[in-house]
Amino acid sequence: MATDATQTTAYGDLVERYERISNIENAAGVLNWDQEVMMPAGGTPARSAQLSALSATSHELLTEEAMGEALDAAESADLTGEEAAAVREIRRQYERATRVPTDLVEEISKTTSEALPIWKEARAGDDFSKFAPVLEKLIGLKRDYAEHIDPDRPAYEVLFEDYEPYLGLDTAEEILERLREELVPLIDRVGASDVELARPFEGEFDADTQEELTRDALDTLGYDWDRGRLDTAPHPFSTGTTFDARVTTRYDEADMLGALTSTIHEFGHATYTQGLPDDEYGTPLGENRNLSVHESQSRLWENHVGRSEPFWSLFLPRVHERFPELDDVTAREAYEAANRVYDDNLIRVEADELTYHMHIVLRFEIERELIEGDLDVSEVPQVWNDKMKEYLGVRPDTDAQGCLQDIHWSHGTFGYFPTYSLGSVLAAQLYASADEDIDDLDGQIEQGKFGPLHDWLTTNVHQHGKRYTTPDLVEEATGEPFTADHFLDYVNEKYGALYVL
Repeated sequence: MATDATQTTAYGDLVERYERISNIENAAGVLNWDQEVMMPAGGTPARSAQLSALSATSHELLTEEAMGEALDAAESADLTGEEAAAVREIRRQYERATRVPTDLVEEISKTTSEALPIWKEARAGDDFSKFAPVLEKLIGLKRDYAEHIDPDRPAYEVLFEDYEPYLGLDTAEEILERLREELVPLIDRVGASDVELARPFEGEFDADTQEELTRDALDTLGYDWDRGRLDTAPHPFSTGTTFDARVTTRYDEADMLGALTSTIHEFGHATYTQGLPDDEYGTPLGENRNLSVHESQSRLWENHVGRSEPFWSLFLPRVHERFPELDDVTAREAYEAANRVYDDNLIRVEADELTYHMHIVLRFEIERELIEGDLDVSEVPQVWNDKMKEYLGVRPDTDAQGCLQDIHWSHGTFGYFPTYSLGSVLAAQLYASADEDIDDLDGQIEQGKFGPLHDWLTTNVHQHGKRYTTPDLVEEATGEPFTADHFLDYVNEKYGALYVL
């Protein structure tokens, strides 16, 4: 058996190597943020080269022989539970990475960097044909990537594990199927209801004033400005580390609620990142569990808090202050407006809580068929529009409203979309447990006391980093396995009351 000193040296050596990789990847994250938020349009060639070099460097460091030897030594040591978990996560990354050639990693990074401005131009010009060639190239590259990792499994299943490594694609399929089976009848009942919810936020709302209001919302919820910032981007996102967790949003002067809800959504991501343990920065224990868990945090704050009646009772005075023309709007009316189910919504990030999941099913089905070779890129606009009509009852008039609305494919993130629905389901399960543990949670929200909810989430989710697998983390936090029951109970109760079903 190794001595304590040897054990400490073995684990310390492994972590030191991993921290170098983590810092390179975090630096690449800042460059990605800059490209989407601030970089001049002409900067793409240099940025593409920079990101490609960083991707290649981190991949080489992760796959070098010395890293394998460090892993072997650490695994032979007498580790604590947390140390063993960190080693498990590094081993998993190492095993996948060593199967992929560095030049392929470099080419994927270069192509995604080049694809971003092409997507922006295609969307602005409402012309999918401009984006199609680079999309086809990315699909081919990601197929090659999956083939290198595991040639004996479907490529999409392998890609999905980059974003949710432990629940399994079969679980995602079961969840999505259950949501489709149970939400569609609920959506139909809502559509048949005679109840008309309030629509007080119609009109034109100055973008600069909307920004002031979104900053009010971040202040109200407890965003740590010393470790974050708010900017605009074509597609809202959050990125960063526990020390620097940034959020972005976008403003539509005809849709004040859209900017507010998307900002609260991204706050949920950022507060998870800010809640990770500082002293584990650079190790798996200081990283988020995965995108399903990450999405659970954004959906929890957006839907269970930001769309709740207690929140609107608290926050409406700030709306009145920024937009005096809305002085006569009541908290109940604001709550109803935030939870209207739309029968004509084309845009995923603007979708209501129910129809949102049909957007995810559509994207999941299309990208899986693309990756598995069952759908040609040229067919995407037509298939997208047909599925929109089938699942949501509307047909986009433009590619910008249809297959070009999301940024994800320009990033090459095939397999990402299912985590949105998995995260929504987990958000409901976590919130139900928090509601049981926190005395009068609704009342605390109405009073602006978000500390108890922040503390509960930090204690039960954030502070663990990647210590637990997803199923184990859910069990630790809620005392039961991952289930869609809480989400379906929540939406049936909420929308049943709103629409008197």
